[in-house]
Amino acid sequence: MAERSETSEWMSIESDLDLVLARSRVRDAGATQGMALPAIEALATATTEIARNMIVHARGGELSVRAADGKRGVVVVARDRGPGIAQLALAMQDGYSTAGGLGLGLPSAKRLVDGLEIVTEPGRGTIVTMTKWVP
Repeated sequence: MAERSETSEWMSIESDLDLVLARSRVRDAGATQGMALPAIEALATATTEIARNMIVHARGGELSVRAADGKRGVVVVARDRGPGIAQLALAMQDGYSTAGGLGLGLPSAKRLVDGLEIVTEPGRGTIVTMTKWVP
């Protein structure tokens, strides 16, 4: 996994206010890296989708935003200690939902970023790492 806690500042994700703060942090990091506005907004939207999943499915978690190692880009890592994702392949398909929603969160997040990695263990939680590069 690409995240390193010693270089990341973690923020708690427990409410809609935290989603606003996470989006702001992503926008600031993207601007600092020289990312174009549409790319920043794509990463901010993906971050919101993943963070909202943490609130709905895991009753919260934490998130870090940092510059990518080695080249210009932003890495967002979201982690929780929730129930995990029992059927990850299904969860990555449009329309699949365990909470009665539209089932677009994870697949949409994947389409909005350049890299998405999910590590999950039922009963232990989930870590989602998203990367958006500056061309």
